[in-house]
Amino acid sequence: MEDLEPTPRTVVITGAGAGIGRACVAAFAARGDRLALIARGRAGLAAAEHEARLAGAAEVLTVETDIADAQAVERAARLTEEELGPIDVWVNTAFASGLAPFTGTTPEEFRRVTEVGYLGYVFATRAALARMLPRDNGVVVQVGSALAHRGVPLRSACSGAEHAVQGFNEALRCELLASGTRVRTTTVQMPAGNTPRFDPVRSRLPDPAQPVPPIHRPEEAARAVLFAADHPKRREHRVGAGTVAGRVANAVAPGLLDRYLARTGYSARPARTGYSAQQDGRGRRTGDPDKRFAPVGAGRDFGTYGRFDDRFDDRGFRRRASRTLGGVAGGVRRAAGRVATGALSRIRRACAPRRPPGTEGVTMPPSTAPD
Repeated sequence: MEDLEPTPRTVVITGAGAGIGRACVAAFAARGDRLALIARGRAGLAAAEHEARLAGAAEVLTVETDIADAQAVERAARLTEEELGPIDVWVNTAFASGLAPFTGTTPEEFRRVTEVGYLGYVFATRAALARMLPRDNGVVVQVGSALAHRGVPLRSACSGAEHAVQGFNEALRCELLASGTRVRTTTVQMPAGNTPRFDPVRSRLPDPAQPVPPIHRPEEAARAVLFAADHPKRREHRVGAGTVAGRVANAVAPGLLDRYLARTGYSARPARTGYSAQQDGRGRRTGDPDKRFAPVGAGRDFGTYGRFDDRFDDRGFRRRASRTLGGVAGGVRRAAGRVATGALSRIRRACAPRRPPGTEGVTMPPSTAPD
């Protein structure tokens, strides 16, 4: 029996103008889906629309929208259904970022990162569910990163926003399951990617920002989002060995990880720690763009890729991680088993009947209590 061609779906992608969102545009377009592309920058949206049509998208709609504006997101959702039909998949990838110590981040900057990186996801999800729930059909994919489970220095605003998205989505998932609806929400936790997000990011550090190696290609992220949209019953999808290893390390030895990430790494032999790994060592440039409050993509297309392909080759790291991660996981399971066995023994001893004082050496009658 021949495989049937997949039925085109209506897919909304926020943050579609650059980076992972742009890679997702190409991935869904190649399947012939109808796409609604949401972003703030006109140039990035126009380029994404052109690429989507070349890749084979059935239809493409672009909507210039700030997802931190709930009413604007609702208008974009309404326009999507008027132009393309009922929304089947909604993918949230938009964000705002920054790189600075917490004490060097202004309240306005913290608010903006939270509004886009957290409330934007809330507003977009609300607009999607308002249309999916009455039809009892649809998928919402929340794209995050390892920051959802492990905060890192210099990224307090982003870490807080991603933790908030994780908690919000877990609560929402429970409510959807309790309601009996077929609508699903799932998350995809991404590793560091070679995207242009680090070019316009606001930084108050000595050197320009960079993703923490190993650095992955945006296509890997897009394939994971496509898989998540097709398999929404899985609550969370993790991309990259580093994402998994970081979560395991945080679960097993969070205090040790705190101390490691706190090392600055500024020495004759710098280590890839929480501070040095987020800077590329080239020195800051004056006049770098800043997209936190204004969309730099309005007059410039930043595209899908960043500037890090020639600086890091993560294949060796990933091979080593793949070989060792299984051993690490096995060791964690064995250690957990030993802890559980010891705890069970202690519980049994604590629950055993105690002898009255002065009865040592006397045989006690069997218990007559029912099982």
